Amino acid sequence: MPAKKEPAVTVASPELSDESVREYLKQHSDFLQRHPDMLDFLHVSHASGSAVSLVEKQVTVLRERNIEMRQRLNALTANARHNDKLYEQTRRLVLALLDGESLPALCGAFTRAMHDDFEVEHASIILFGDRHKAPEGVRVESGERARIEIGALLRGRKALCGPLREEELNYLFPEAGAVGSAAVMPLLSGEEVGVIAVGSSDAHRYSSSMGTLFLQHIAEVLVRLLPRLGVGPGS
Repeated sequence: MPAKKEPAVTVASPELSDESVREYLKQHSDFLQRHPDMLDFLHVSHASGSAVSLVEKQVTVLRERNIEMRQRLNALTANARHNDKLYEQTRRLVLALLDGESLPALCGAFTRAMHDDFEVEHASIILFGDRHKAPEGVRVESGERARIEIGALLRGRKALCGPLREEELNYLFPEAGAVGSAAVMPLLSGEEVGVIAVGSSDAHRYSSSMGTLFLQHIAEVLVRLLPRLGVGPGS
């Protein structure tokens, strides 16, 4: 008697989840290359509400990325040009300071470069000492008065930027009128020998978040040149 056949058992395939499809495609990144016809069946919703093919979506994404990369490149190029310009301006200023054979020539070179090259509205260089012995064209004030007028700016012995008190601005820029913001750097050679400052009528031109490396660099050049011209501890 023939053996009785057992009924075939059908094993239900587990339902594919979004995550399992996602993982499969991650592990088989060439799937669409091997099955390019699937691109016609895959659609992505567009912002307008209409559906676009995956190829169209990829083209859009690539175009947006290209625009973003172009913007980044333009920003980097503009920044490089700005740095090149700043370097050349600083080089000319340092050479002009080195060529100064007197205090009036040194101070004049500083203020001219600030106005002409760096387009600074207000620039000031103040040296501390006996004002009665100041050469023509050089502003010299006593250290005592400076500590009274701008002591808070000198106390930190570093560059400061931002809106200042009216009394401080009047001391730094006595003939400037309304000054909204300023950057100030003490001239230090063991002790305070003076101060340099730049100012603007724009209250936001100089802020506490801006870099002060340029002012520090110019101050370091000045304090090395001043003793040769009779100013400072090394004079």
